Amino acid sequence: MSFGIKKGDLVLVIAGKDKGKRGKVISVLPKEEKIVIEGINMVKRHTRPTPKNRQGGIVEKPAPLFKCKVMLICPRCNQPTRVKYSFLESGQKVRVCKKCNEIIDQV
Repeated sequence: MSFGIKKGDLVLVIAGKDKGKRGKVISVLPKEEKIVIEGINMVKRHTRPTPKNRQGGIVEKPAPLFKCKVMLICPRCNQPTRVKYSFLESGQKVRVCKKCNEIIDQV
């Protein structure tokens, strides 16, 4: 299932405690319809000391956020936008900004 946002995209949070913040997508979880954004929806996890992590303690890390709470920011017009899909003459599927009708990038 594809929902228009992929790893590396810049997004704007439109709902929740981090409303109005922008961030870069770290990972996409399509089966759960969630995304992880750098510096957004930070949670604290208590960890034990392990051979991999010698010092235990409180670790802050970003938690997944539902895809409906974010909008893609168009790199051309720098506005939050919805995404539509279009096909080039070569038959390649591309993402297109609904505000400025420019190609965002190739899918």
